[in-house]
Amino acid sequence: MSRIASCFQNLAKQNKAALIPYITAGDPHPRYTVSMMHALVAGGADIIELGVPFSDPMADGPTITKAHERALVHNTSSHDVLAMVKEFRQSNQQTPIVLMGYLNPLEIIGYEAFAADAQQAGVDGILTVDLPPEESECLVAALKAHQLDPIFLLAPTTTDDRIASITAAASGYVYYVSLKGVTGSNALDVESVKERIATIRQFSQLPIGVGFGIKDAQSAAEVARCANGVVVGSVLVNRIAELQQTPELIPAQLQAIMSEMRQAMDATV
Repeated sequence: MSRIASCFQNLAKQNKAALIPYITAGDPHPRYTVSMMHALVAGGADIIELGVPFSDPMADGPTITKAHERALVHNTSSHDVLAMVKEFRQSNQQTPIVLMGYLNPLEIIGYEAFAADAQQAGVDGILTVDLPPEESECLVAALKAHQLDPIFLLAPTTTDDRIASITAAASGYVYYVSLKGVTGSNALDVESVKERIATIRQFSQLPIGVGFGIKDAQSAAEVARCANGVVVGSVLVNRIAELQQTPELIPAQLQAIMSEMRQAMDATV
């Protein structure tokens, strides 16, 4: 059983949802990423989504786009990101790591080479934002050959037929984008999320992580009542941006945000 599957299974036994934070590797500087990852876990994170910096992050709003830019100032590459995961694994063998990014860097490296390197580093899953599932066969084959979970996005506008095909290709979990628009969007409608999750579960038993619009402990707790996972990104990246001139303060701040969300989510059990 994969680390991701084991994580969700263990949480399900406790009737808990996974807390899944997102940060961009290399933001505000590569030397701080691993300590930030450990801080997220200390605050209660169950799975970490680690963004791979890219020059044209088309699915991301201003907050995360600027995080990519800050990371790229230091030339943070895909190989650097894998090195960060490898360093993290020296003291943490339990927490699943999902790399979230865009197809172009994988195309440059090559699917097979990237998958092999990711597996060796200790990565557990890959979420490629701009790869349509209909065109993913070659990448999915390479990932699965190296015991990596291919994770796909579902949107409010995804048709039933596409839900069926996407969930058939996915493993680990699926990421339901709760809002139309880019990362950092507002106006989370929890009732609408519940309805869509019910629809998705007609097609797949994979765990469902919900992201976009989760800004605080209250919204995290509300989503945790209906989803298997709560994905939190922009609120963390905003805090990193605020503290970029004093980066040594960032890990404790991220841990505090995670702890508040974790407590609120667990109070719903």
